[in-house]
Amino acid sequence: MSPRYANLTLEFRGLAALITIDRPHALNALDTATLEELDDALSEAADHDDIRALILTGAGSKAFVAGADIAQMREFTVAEAEDFSLHGQSVLDGLSGFPAPVIAAVNGYALGGGTEIAVACDLILCSANAVFGQPEVGLGVIPGFGGTQRLTRLVGPMRAREIVFTGRRIPAAEAVQIGLALRVVEGDVVEAAMELATVIARQGPVAVRLAKRAINENADAALATALAAERTLFAHCFATNDQDEGMAAFLEKRKAVFRGA
Repeated sequence: MSPRYANLTLEFRGLAALITIDRPHALNALDTATLEELDDALSEAADHDDIRALILTGAGSKAFVAGADIAQMREFTVAEAEDFSLHGQSVLDGLSGFPAPVIAAVNGYALGGGTEIAVACDLILCSANAVFGQPEVGLGVIPGFGGTQRLTRLVGPMRAREIVFTGRRIPAAEAVQIGLALRVVEGDVVEAAMELATVIARQGPVAVRLAKRAINENADAALATALAAERTLFAHCFATNDQDEGMAAFLEKRKAVFRGA
């Protein structure tokens, strides 16, 4: 565990990293300091070449991240609001672009910035008491950390409009039904995320990272452009030791020992 953070913790568990937003007095709400620490923690985790999955969660059972810190935002000028939005979008771009798969373990409230963090991850697991939503319009503002964009790409324009325009809360079961979350977990959602991370870690790490790039970087591209990108990344796999090891292990009927190179 890294001791240098005040608003979150960073742990390394085998081949996975775990970031826990830890501001229980504020239901893990995001302020500028927490965003800066999250950015630093992502960089620190990315510097560990052996990390094959990243898990993001919130401390306690009440909240994943209950939004941005309204007390801080209350007195923003227009310029300060734009800077805050830019900062949040930049950090969540870093989360989305983290080299290895990122799993959100959503425990409790994931409102506003909490939903925006979750949808910037690759996979979302949630506890039965998880609640999603973009309630910003009820505060006289709109989502500012990517909610109008990433949510739309995940659940579709009409569903995203309804969620954003009404500000209503989405319970865990409905989140799965509409494609906002992967599944509801009975029991400890962080442990379930760790189990999923372990399954991912058994696969060829270079291939998993390239597959993430192929999916995430081409989601909005024309099909022909996306297929060309996939073709290039597929071919790149054949310059790696992991491809040689994976196919050799399959033919020799043994377990592959991947080195991530």
